[in-house]
Amino acid sequence: MHRDIKVLQQRLGINFRKSELLKQAFTHSSYVNEHRIAGHKDNERLEFLGDAVLELTVSEFLYDTYPGRSEGELTKLRASIVCEPSLVTFAEDLDFGAFVLLGKGEELTGGRTRPALLADVFESFIGALYLDQGLERVKDFLSSHVFSKISGEGKLLVVDYKTQLQEHTQHHNMGSLEYRIVNERGPAHEREFMAEVYMEEELLGAGTGRSKKEAEQQAAAQALSKLNVAARR
Repeated sequence: MHRDIKVLQQRLGINFRKSELLKQAFTHSSYVNEHRIAGHKDNERLEFLGDAVLELTVSEFLYDTYPGRSEGELTKLRASIVCEPSLVTFAEDLDFGAFVLLGKGEELTGGRTRPALLADVFESFIGALYLDQGLERVKDFLSSHVFSKISGEGKLLVVDYKTQLQEHTQHHNMGSLEYRIVNERGPAHEREFMAEVYMEEELLGAGTGRSKKEAEQQAAAQALSKLNVAARR
């Protein structure tokens, strides 16, 4: 694994009773296909379970939080939360991609950052957490990492600064962007990254975060501020 699974548990503040469940949640089928050793299981069945658990827990949260919303409105809100782009954002914020076990081919083709794979891993993790510690523990986890990002109107409080910066620079023909991770510091379970974003070798912004993706987002946010571009939600 790219990083020790113990580091992930420390970061999340969750100790799995059955560590094999957590390992399975982060095991891609390509890894199992290349390592035909007894006991290796991929995360596809956990993904199936996690999808159902997410549907239930998100539905209950929305039902309790927005008593005035109709069935149709609640359905649309739920779809916006459990859709692939949202799940990818949650997985990236937690740096889940760094812990996935991948086959060599999948690794070489960028599987660790592939949106569909990250969304699947997030669902698999939810399935594993449910089996290991039950529904209430899943709700606690989602309260911290998903429900806290939902506004009073039911919209996700997610701003994709990198996309906004890309759109702005392309619209104004300003040149190409390049992100660089310039520093890593802190112990493994509290790693902090520093990223910088350049345009034609000009430094536009810098940022820090618990993952490389978060650091790049913060760098993009600073660049947008420097360019006086208001962030859109």
